[in-house]
Amino acid sequence: MSDFELDANDPAAMAAHLQTLGWGSVDRAQRIGDGNMNMTVRAWHGDKTFILKQARPWVVKYPQIAAPIERAAVEARFYSLVASTPGVASRMPRLLGFDEESHLLMLQDLGDFQIETPTEATVIELTAYLVGLHKIEVDSFPNRAMRALNHEHQYEFPLRADNGLGFEALAAPLLADSEYCARVKSLGQRYLADGNTLLHGDFFPGSWLNTSVIDPEFCYLGDAEYDLGVFLAHLELLGLGTLWPTVITHYTNPVNWTLARNYAGAEIMRRLIGVAQLPLKADLEQKRQWLRLSRELVCQ
Repeated sequence: MSDFELDANDPAAMAAHLQTLGWGSVDRAQRIGDGNMNMTVRAWHGDKTFILKQARPWVVKYPQIAAPIERAAVEARFYSLVASTPGVASRMPRLLGFDEESHLLMLQDLGDFQIETPTEATVIELTAYLVGLHKIEVDSFPNRAMRALNHEHQYEFPLRADNGLGFEALAAPLLADSEYCARVKSLGQRYLADGNTLLHGDFFPGSWLNTSVIDPEFCYLGDAEYDLGVFLAHLELLGLGTLWPTVITHYTNPVNWTLARNYAGAEIMRRLIGVAQLPLKADLEQKRQWLRLSRELVCQ
């Protein structure tokens, strides 16, 4: 394993490492994004820019949470798989290089984006991305370690009474609802089971640059309804639940919308009483309403 550690404040070390890999050089660099999972920087060499992204054996935003370092190789494989599918590749950065030893990706820089609340046109574009992605045929892509990590934080940890997250009052009605807890547990087992559709695996606003899509390290073969459910959940949390019919109309592949809504309900729950909190402008009553919706969706 390489001892190189990506650090925007040390462009000299970055330049030396890239030259060793034959990837060119770096004049300066700047950390970008919230860096939930990985260390990500924008690098300059002359007037050329590119993105460097390194996986570490933990979640960058939450260093106390261990994470599979092989996620970098998984993401590199995903980019290679979709490169020949225009409707998907055109909505993602190109993979310019991958070094397995240092778990480092070099990606096309899509430029600075003023992230805006999705419009109906944006939602149609993002839905088209999922339609194309879900048609790609892949023999095997388990990504089990990342699924295990996500399963814990989506389907298990939020519904533990002693998780110490401080959301006891919000969580109490759901924890007392045996049907809801059983349905979430069953849905989590379905999430862990292998499917036959290539998924992005984390299709939420942090992975959207307006109509472009990034960060597929949670990708795997599973239910198309999982990506769709996460998509629907975050439209609701953005105050855009009225655009659910737009997704349903424009997603033209075969789909079980009840299952997609089940997944949406679980995603809403974990984003309100789990670790992966969102910067939502919502009071306690609004959050209670969303958790009641989560119950309705999961128990359909």
